[in-house]
Amino acid sequence: MAASESLVALLQEQLEPLGRIAFRRMFTGAGVYCDGVIFALILRDALHFKVDDGNRAEYEAEGMEPFSYEAQGRIRQLGAYWRVPERLYDDKDELATWARQAYEVALRSPTARKKLRAKASTGARRSKRRSRFSERTPK
Repeated sequence: MAASESLVALLQEQLEPLGRIAFRRMFTGAGVYCDGVIFALILRDALHFKVDDGNRAEYEAEGMEPFSYEAQGRIRQLGAYWRVPERLYDDKDELATWARQAYEVALRSPTARKKLRAKASTGARRSKRRSRFSERTPK
């Protein structure tokens, strides 16, 4: 994983209150997942949270910009992910607040909603199978 081990360790500790945090290698960095939903990226050893119209103003007020990269001689922006202000690394509570907002943005995305619905229906089907099986089991 191109993300530094120290940044991953810091985030693992700082974001623990959100839920089950996982890091998965992605491109030259890592995706940050909470309960299976991606809400952040670590790119170029910097943390970027998922942003939408509901929280973008906070990033703009901090002077932050969306992640950008150069490809084929052009600058491209990944507008859904904005760099997190470095001051947040020193404030666990505020970092958790910003992370929670990013997670909520991720949950509102069509991809996450579809994934969560599929997971819920699979769980419901498994529950039905278990209950049918338990009804047939002799006592």
